[in-house]
This record gives sequence, C-alpha cells and structure tokens, in this order.
Amino acid sequence: MTKVSPRWPRLLLATLIAVIGIGGFSWLGVWQVQRLHWKLDLIERVEARIHAAPVPAPGPEAWAEIASGAGTQAEYTRVTLAGRYLHDEEVLIYTPSDYGPAFWVLTPLLRGDGTVVLVNRGVVPEAEARAGAFLRPQGEVRLTGLLRLSEDHRWLFARRNAPEAGTWYRRDVGSITEAKGLARAAPYFVDAERVGDAWPRGGRTVVRFRNAHLSYALTWFALAAVVATGYVLVLRLELRRS
Repeated sequence: MTKVSPRWPRLLLATLIAVIGIGGFSWLGVWQVQRLHWKLDLIERVEARIHAAPVPAPGPEAWAEIASGAGTQAEYTRVTLAGRYLHDEEVLIYTPSDYGPAFWVLTPLLRGDGTVVLVNRGVVPEAEARAGAFLRPQGEVRLTGLLRLSEDHRWLFARRNAPEAGTWYRRDVGSITEAKGLARAAPYFVDAERVGDAWPRGGRTVVRFRNAHLSYALTWFALAAVVATGYVLVLRLELRRS
C-alpha cells in the first residue's frame, strides 16, 4: 500500500498555532504569577501601615509626590491631624452602608499653617444626614486616621458628581476643594478612626484587595496545556496517516 505523505502545510499551520498559543498562554500565566507576588507584597505593606504608629499628615512639601503615581506608597498610612473644622464647607457623599443608604461626611480641616485637609469623618444614615443630625465639633480638634488618595476616576456604574448642585458620589478631592474655593488644600483625604458611637461613625475604611491572580495563572497555564495536548494529537494523527 502506498503511504500518503504527511500534510506538511497543515502541520506547519498547526505548529505555528501551537507555538503562538503555548507561548502566549504561558507568558500570561507567568505574568499573573508576577502580579500575585506584587499583590501579596502590597497587602503585606498595607497591613503594616494600618497597624503602625501614626505619623503627622504630610505637608505641602510632599503633596506633589503624593499627587503623582508615587502616592500609592503613602496610601493607608496612619496619620495624625490637628486643626479646626470648616463645617460650612462640609460635603455629603452618597454611599451604601451597613445602615442602608448613607452619606460620608467630608469636612475640610484648617490646620495651623493655613493648609486644608479633607477629613472623612465617617458615615451617617441618610435620614440623619439630610436632617443634619450629627456632631459638628467646634474649636481645635485632634484626630487619627488613614491617608487615602483622591477618587478622581469614576467607577464603571457610578453616577457623576454634580458640584453645581452640591451632589457628590465619590471622594474626588480636586473637584471638592475647587468647588468650595479651598486654597492650599492637600491632594489626599483622611479617613478618621471611630471615636464613640455618635454620628458620623469613622473607622469604616475597607482595606480589601481582590486577589484572583493565582486562579488566573492556573487558567492560562491550563489553556497552554490544552493547546499542547491538542497539537500532540494532531501531530500523531497526521504521522499515522503518512
């Protein structure tokens, strides 16, 4: 019996697809492993920051760096602040909460050097917030909290801030300070720690990082294995027919 010659064009095409598939999926798997190590390191560093002794909140000399991409190195640092609240300039920012629809109370804090830092004093249920039924400390105050970066970018399904209407849905420091005409304002805000049970209630920072990189890595490596297995089967089939 005359043997049929291998279908070399078909084998070359299968080989090319296999090389691209195995190489591409394997690269994606390695990348996800690298991302996994980065995420674990980030979680470890953040955990260390939130449990460390507080340090004075950064002043103007550090603002440019915080406002840049390097600001992530400072986020979630425990800081201390002292100054006087500007309650007339407070902003209520809508948020879902354990208490149902609620608002964050963001109040500018005027420090002794004339700079301003927005302080997220905590959450207040919607009814109490609209009625103004929450504490507004007068005079000099001292507080401790976590440094947070401005929420400049809107979430996918989040509603837009409407400064002209006084309606806010994200903690965008730049927009808030501009709308309130606050000069010398820090590019970050501070989530105040909880003190007592009165409204607003601080200490509501959610320090949680989604970490699915291991499952993503396993998925990419599995796809690479599937392509490799499929290529071997095609190769064996073609060689048997030759």
